Amino acid sequence: MTHYKLTYFPIRGAAECARQIFALAGQEFEDNRVPREQWPTLKPTTPFGQMPYLEFDGKKLAQSHAINRYLARQFGLAGATAFDEALVDSLADQMKDHMSECRPYFVVFAGFGEGDVDKLRRETLAPAVLKNYGFFTKFLKENGSGFLVGSSATWVDLLIAQHTADLLKNAPEVLDAFPEMKAHQQKVHSLPNIKKWLENRPETPF
Repeated sequence: MTHYKLTYFPIRGAAECARQIFALAGQEFEDNRVPREQWPTLKPTTPFGQMPYLEFDGKKLAQSHAINRYLARQFGLAGATAFDEALVDSLADQMKDHMSECRPYFVVFAGFGEGDVDKLRRETLAPAVLKNYGFFTKFLKENGSGFLVGSSATWVDLLIAQHTADLLKNAPEVLDAFPEMKAHQQKVHSLPNIKKWLENRPETPF
């Protein structure tokens, strides 16, 4: 049986979607959380000098979306057809664009930079959510299953639902216009294997 080892910092961040793919699939894995003080020693051994990265069968795979796509294909969470898989990828890429737009806010919110976090929430985060969650809502409504693509959860549901949950915790007002996406988050996080993961994962600030 393949042994999977996922290495990342001791936060949710860019590795949380992969962790939840494992959880939803019922697949055991080694959740290797590296303290920041150990990172300089580990960094030269990684494919691109960054985390997360996945190890299995003597191989290393880096870049979070590449890891997510690979694992989703392995466990049947990538989309039921080739076109569905492409739709899932398109939504994940749009989510990546969304996170880039929000980055100035999150850098200050997480304590990695200086700035007016309230102003950034109003002027950077809120407009990005308004635009991109409008796109996501359109997909959700047109699909009609309660999931973004197809009739069951795919990895992009995990990706976006976690971000929604983080927004609801830290800046709930930016989602006032998106009750459908709030319902989506509840639906995804009520899936038994995901619910169990959320109840038992380490508590981290982000």
